[in-house]
Amino acid sequence: MDSYIDITVLPDLEFNGPQLLNAVFAKLHRALAQLGTGSVGVSFPDVDKTLGNCLRLHGTKDALQTLAQINWLQGLKDYIEITEILNVPANTKFRTVRRIQVKSSVERLRRRSVSRGRLTYEQAIVRIPDEVEKRSKLPFVQLRSLSNGQTFKIFVEHGPLINASVTGYFSFYGLSAEATIPWF
Repeated sequence: MDSYIDITVLPDLEFNGPQLLNAVFAKLHRALAQLGTGSVGVSFPDVDKTLGNCLRLHGTKDALQTLAQINWLQGLKDYIEITEILNVPANTKFRTVRRIQVKSSVERLRRRSVSRGRLTYEQAIVRIPDEVEKRSKLPFVQLRSLSNGQTFKIFVEHGPLINASVTGYFSFYGLSAEATIPWF
């Protein structure tokens, strides 16, 4: 991982920053799935309570050039600012950026119990109280499934800083629990 690209969303009157970041991330996910190599990682350099307005792509120069050739940002060029492929600064730290899955919807758990024939809806309300719902304070991107049209959240955790890089594969979301990205 010697190179990176920064994609900054530029909110306007029609779309706010998180909406645009969600759209960029959804297109990135489809492009990474099309590539199928697991060689591009992502990070969010402005992460705080939200993921911020910048998506950073990490990889080798060749991997990032291959991704750029897909022209995956079509339709969003007026809403983003994208850098050229840049070299990672020397003496950087590293960290993982991974997905944390949170089963947060009590209503979804209830519907699932009913659809499997375990409980009636009334029984599910009693057995699965609202207090069971887990909430995450992690920032997230929200995507819409192309297969069923439902929206879902991908909670993103930036791991602790470490001194050495760890190689590995990234998911089609550009996330990994093991492989690290340079952090600067």
